[in-house]
Amino acid sequence: MEMTLGNAIFIAFSIVLVIEGIGPMLFPRRWKRYIYQIATQPNEQLRTIGGVMVTIGLVSLVFLLGN
Repeated sequence: MEMTLGNAIFIAFSIVLVIEGIGPMLFPRRWKRYIYQIATQPNEQLRTIGGVMVTIGLVSLVFLLGN
């Protein structure tokens, strides 16, 4: 199978779904508490956390792709 950009994106999305599905599948009560805690955080704190996650992801991609 030739690796194209579309294939890579689909593989990455599939991995995200698997990882994100582990919590609610194995620990539904704990996952619900975690989601509640996130939902009650101030918007600015969530925005900061999201920004940090995006930054780490982008830096990781640049590092892994060698650009």
